[in-house]
Amino acid sequence: MKRFDVIIIGAGIAGLYAAMHLPESMKVLVVCKDIPWECNTFYAQGGIVTALDEADVPLHIDDTLAAGAWHNVREAVEIMSRESLSVREDLLKRGMEFDRGEDGALLYTKEAAHSASRILHAGGDATGRYLHYFMMTHNPHLLQRNTLVYDLLIERGRCYGVRAMVNYRPTTLYADHVLIASGGIGSLYAYNTNSRTVSADIHGICTEKGIALADMEFMQFHPTVFVKTPYARKLLLTEALRGEGAHIVDEQGRRFLFDYDERGELASRDIVSRAIFDYKRKTGSEVYLDFSMFDEEWFHRRFPNISKTFEALGYKLPQDRVPISPAFHYANGGIDCDSWGRIPGMRGLYVAGEAARTGVHGANRLASNSLLEAAVFARRAAEAILGEKIHDGVIPRFEKDYDTQLHRENDKRYKQQLRQMMWKNVGIIRTVEGLHEAKNFIYDTKNREIGRLLELRLNTAAAIVEAALARRESLGSHYIEAEEAAMQASDKGHKCTDSI
Repeated sequence: MKRFDVIIIGAGIAGLYAAMHLPESMKVLVVCKDIPWECNTFYAQGGIVTALDEADVPLHIDDTLAAGAWHNVREAVEIMSRESLSVREDLLKRGMEFDRGEDGALLYTKEAAHSASRILHAGGDATGRYLHYFMMTHNPHLLQRNTLVYDLLIERGRCYGVRAMVNYRPTTLYADHVLIASGGIGSLYAYNTNSRTVSADIHGICTEKGIALADMEFMQFHPTVFVKTPYARKLLLTEALRGEGAHIVDEQGRRFLFDYDERGELASRDIVSRAIFDYKRKTGSEVYLDFSMFDEEWFHRRFPNISKTFEALGYKLPQDRVPISPAFHYANGGIDCDSWGRIPGMRGLYVAGEAARTGVHGANRLASNSLLEAAVFARRAAEAILGEKIHDGVIPRFEKDYDTQLHRENDKRYKQQLRQMMWKNVGIIRTVEGLHEAKNFIYDTKNREIGRLLELRLNTAAAIVEAALARRESLGSHYIEAEEAAMQASDKGHKCTDSI
């Protein structure tokens, strides 16, 4: 029997930072589906937010609440901002090298909806890969690749481990504690910026087990993405570009965003994404990101990876404009949990990172809060695990298995249809009619001969659609077109949940 003290599902920032806070004396296994750097953390460009100092904490909290349309859990936001100071110091003490100026001081940048420049970055526009490599080299525990989790072993309110395909062989792994750090749901959408491994499997398992998902209607779309590639993962153009002064323009070079919001390019992501989507739909005009105001040497130094990537595609930056479109980027909702990553009514099971719904992001995530939230609450989940007693009772027998039916012949075709359906009807601008069309498609597909992994995707997609149908008014990244006028007429004021 393969038994561990802790199994961590996912090797992004949440999984690795939690592992870094579990002592070497514990038997910990970190697992990932593919190669460990095939995760959303690796692809993160902009940076990691940290309050500048104690005085900046209230301002960071206010910015986060405003971006989240005051649907946030205020206690969780306060925890994240307050603990950002100690996370920054912990990373620096361990040796993480963020970008610094000639005087040796840390460099901070500003992104949309922030009231101050408080975002640390590394390698210019490669913060995610620098941070991921750093955490990989500081993880004291066993990391196992090619491990696809397809079931959680749960009985009578306790998790005993997981079932997984390990190097394509069905394997049962037992643990006293299981931490879900598997990321979001990006592969459900035709256009997305996510790693190919982020496909909502664990969320789908949770719906089967009666584990609550919350705020699933609030899917965030990044406004500036190059989508003219044949691959599912599209090329993100970091928000830091706009924070540094890049413009969004139409074919005539007009900065049309000011027609939608007085902040223009620095409005929150939900507003900018909808504005671009609406403008393209109404005018038929192409929309571009314009970098022509930047000095060439400075641009290549500040954004080296974007420069190299687009040079390979035939663009000369910063001289050339790049056509952009919104694309799915981040799940604001997820597996419901408390501020320690504990899942209500479930012993031995925790969640952190994008897979979790801590309540920090509310209806729309503030730029670059994602890496910070993952680090803060992963560390808290590790502390919660260390404070729990080790299970020493008898492990039940788990008879049911799915190893012979993970995939079916037509799954790939149905998966592509699902991704197009989600993009069309459960995307940036939604209608009740479109949501019902998506709901019917999901129901019909679930009644076909399909494999387990597609079934799990469909479970998660259904949770998103049901949550979107249940919220009849537009809020943050959830926008119901037909009801927008009614929403504006009835001023609901500021909403905020005061406790977890």
